[in-house]
Parts: sequence; C-alpha cells; structure tokens
Amino acid sequence: MSKKIATLIILVITSTLLASVYGILHNQISYSISSKYFTKFTFYQIGKWLFQITNERIAIAIVGIITTWWFGLLIGFVLGIIALIQSDTKTMWKNGINAVLKTLIIAIITGFIGLLVGIFIITKLDIQWNLPEGLLNRNSFLVAATIHNFSYLGGVIGLVYGIVFLLKNKTNIK
Repeated sequence: MSKKIATLIILVITSTLLASVYGILHNQISYSISSKYFTKFTFYQIGKWLFQITNERIAIAIVGIITTWWFGLLIGFVLGIIALIQSDTKTMWKNGINAVLKTLIIAIITGFIGLLVGIFIITKLDIQWNLPEGLLNRNSFLVAATIHNFSYLGGVIGLVYGIVFLLKNKTNIK
C-alpha cells in the first residue's frame, strides 16, 4: 500500500505541474488576444502587486500558475484516489496519468471551443456586459473571458471523464 500512496502523491504533483504549465501557456495565448483582460480585470482579481512586475508576460505567467495549480491539485487528488482501485502501482500509474492527460486534453479542446464561441457568438450578442471602463476592443476582451470560462468548464468535464475512464479500466484488486 505504501507504493500506491507514493504513486498517488506523484500523480498529484504531476497533475499540479501540468495544470500550472497549462495556465502559463493558456494565459500567453489569452494575452495575445486581449492584454486588457489581464490589466483591467485579472490583475485586480489576483492582486494589484502584479502591476509592480514590469514585464506583463511574466506577470500573466504568474497569474497562470496562481489560477490553475489548485485545479491540477484537485484533479490529481481525485483521479489519484480513484486510481487506487488498480491492482498494482504500475497499472495505477498508467491509468492515473492517462486520466490526467485526458482531462488536460479535454480542457484544451474546450478552451478552443470557447475561443470559437467567443468569436462567433458572444461578441455578436447585443448585451450590455459589465466590462471595465476604457476598453478599446470590447470583443477581444469578451473572447479572452470566454476562453477562460470554457477552460474551467473543460477541466470539470475532463475530471468527470477521467473518473469514468478509471472506473471502466479498473483491474482486479489483489
């Protein structure tokens, strides 16, 4: 059982690191779409201290870590606990890491769907959004916000899929 606990811990750490890298890359793309999404919205949510960082790309990378590490921790913990049903540590690792990677892929795909929904639907809606003042490009802000919302949705959908994957690929307990 101690080997399984060690495998669980490694799955949690791996999932947390993958989520953090995802957050960094995700924010770099979102920043390219709308820098104002960060400077007029996210930096105020996370902390005004981010304005002290002179390189905004570094600041948004930090935001990417802050906003995703905990989700990776949660995903790794939930999937790792469920992966304990595997008969041995090798199978536990194989199926556990596959579930984590499938969750990540679903989050990426769902984020991309968010990009498309943002561009082709959200920006076309005639709604008075509660947006920060002084935006020069309302649509790019809305697209970046939609990508972020869809990515979290993708993480939840991916987690559910990962759970189902682990339960379907369960091995006999020895």
